[in-house]
Amino acid sequence: MAGASWRLRFNEAGAIRPRNNERNRIFDYKPYAKQYEFHRLGVDKTERLLTAGNQLGKTLCGAHEAAFHATGMYPEWWPGRVWQRPTRGWIGGESSTVVRDTTQKLLLGDVTEGEDRLGTGIIPADQIVNIEWSRGVALGVDTAVIRNKSGGNSVIKFKSYEMQRQKWQGDTIDWCWYDEEP
Repeated sequence: MAGASWRLRFNEAGAIRPRNNERNRIFDYKPYAKQYEFHRLGVDKTERLLTAGNQLGKTLCGAHEAAFHATGMYPEWWPGRVWQRPTRGWIGGESSTVVRDTTQKLLLGDVTEGEDRLGTGIIPADQIVNIEWSRGVALGVDTAVIRNKSGGNSVIKFKSYEMQRQKWQGDTIDWCWYDEEP
């Protein structure tokens, strides 16, 4: 499976067959003041940094912003930048394993517990169009294609800092989220 493209099982309507409510969690997020301010600054700032102690919601904040931009599904309270079209984004982390176990898990679900967990993350299951698995780490995702509500598909590429510089160049992207300091 690693390195291969993998399609999800769809129902007659073209949506991933939902298993239960855990397949649509995108609007469960309620930011605290510092997270809200981070999102708000995205309207006119091209670079932002959210710093806080361990386990205080930095990754959760970044994951929701990435999910909102990829799906085009912004909550009513959203104060930040709104893309009116599908986006291309990169998500980076310390290593491929760390990316799989943190950002990928939050966005797409914990596939290390079984591939049926794909679609149990922040991005709703019925918005996941296609997954291309990484060749570098078991059950790591290289590319996720996400249905955008404006029409068309967004693309998220998962990258790690252990990659050589050449893997971080050449693409035109709309946004980039570094989950830890690169």
